[in-house]
Amino acid sequence: MANKPFIIAILILASTIAATMAATARGIPRVVKTNLENLPMHIGDYQATEDHFAQEIYKVLNADKNIYRHYRSPDGRQVDLYIGYYGTSKGGRSAHNPYACFSGAGWAITNSGKMQLSFQESEINYMLTNKSGMYQVVLHWYQRGDRIISQGWRMNLERFKGLLLHNRNDGAFVRVSVNADQQKLGEATRMAKSFATLLVTLIPEFWPEER
Repeated sequence: MANKPFIIAILILASTIAATMAATARGIPRVVKTNLENLPMHIGDYQATEDHFAQEIYKVLNADKNIYRHYRSPDGRQVDLYIGYYGTSKGGRSAHNPYACFSGAGWAITNSGKMQLSFQESEINYMLTNKSGMYQVVLHWYQRGDRIISQGWRMNLERFKGLLLHNRNDGAFVRVSVNADQQKLGEATRMAKSFATLLVTLIPEFWPEER
């Protein structure tokens, strides 16, 4: 049928409008407990220290909760963690695009793709960036409770389903990164993957509450 894509688009639009109207009638829930700040400071062999971005960056991110930490192993290796949580009232998702963010900060993206975490069926995103001879392995994904989502369109679909079924479409952007020189990229990738595998199982235990 020649008009099939158009009809599908109209049906999706109509469903979105109906879900939005239903959510409005029920009232938009608000974040009452962010909880993510209670993520353990000690994960695996890593001990964390808190850090902060400049205030201007937080204004751009516009999240309900930001977590920025450096997790260090006993031998001094470091994994950096950022989580930005967006409640239903903020649409559940950041406009933040890590690819544009790194490029805008002068980092060249030399490789990117998907990665499957150990003991996890879901894929996450992988980037290798470099700047002035320094490399950074970056893993990032969206998360909704125990759901791990790599693609933006799938995150939008999950948010729509959550809004329709539970009047809730909150979500988080999660980034794990490790700096390394070129000779230790394999080790850095394994370390980032191992840490991310531990992290995704912890986040649901500290998922924010909305009412």
